[in-house]
Amino acid sequence: MTKRNRAARSLEELQTTILESGACPRLIQYCTFVAQRKRAMFLNEQYWGKAVPSFGDPRAQLVIIGLAPAAHGGNRTGRVFTGDRSGDFLFRALHEAGFANQPESFDRNDGLKLKNCYITAVVRWAPPQNKPTPTEIRQCLPFLERELELLRRNRAVLVLGRLAFDAYLRIARQRAPLPSRARMPFRHGAIYDLPFPLPRLFCSYHPSQHNTQTGRLTHAMFQQVFDEIRKYLATPLKNGVDRRVEQHRR
Repeated sequence: MTKRNRAARSLEELQTTILESGACPRLIQYCTFVAQRKRAMFLNEQYWGKAVPSFGDPRAQLVIIGLAPAAHGGNRTGRVFTGDRSGDFLFRALHEAGFANQPESFDRNDGLKLKNCYITAVVRWAPPQNKPTPTEIRQCLPFLERELELLRRNRAVLVLGRLAFDAYLRIARQRAPLPSRARMPFRHGAIYDLPFPLPRLFCSYHPSQHNTQTGRLTHAMFQQVFDEIRKYLATPLKNGVDRRVEQHRR
């Protein structure tokens, strides 16, 4: 079995573990309730109504971390960021940056393919009012931590929103000493070179409907983040080794 196939299989097995997990009973109950009640415009659809798997290229250099599936987005379609306004905004930007084969995604069987990109979330079940509790975040974090271990070619992490930023740093601090939070504030467009072996960290406001409709996050702002990521990933590795490895060895 090739390394690519082994990575893909390990990630698939992890998604199965997540689907079978009862880590967040309140969220499981809420997702089941939403799937039964449905939204009027989706009455004829079969809701997914359970934990939503991550997806993408198992050898991706870019990992995107959102907060949680939407009740009538991922919880309906069975794929994170699929079937809601946030996903519309995200996949348009990914397509324009060359990380996706199409600019839209409506359901998990619509032919969308990610290229050199993997999308995941801090919490795997849709939370009421899009607000998981601190306990639910802690219970789900080991899933994200394991994914990041399996995505061995990861060179860039993009966090969408402050909560994803905070959650990712909790994981990152277990792998390397980080500067104080005062020296690493969350702001849109922030870029942080973290100590080896951590990837470069990129920050963006979450593409929520509230942020995009109010103009807090515009398409141009979002695209600039992906332009920076694309330029960074285009930087050739020295003999196949990230420059931070060389710095660490000195």
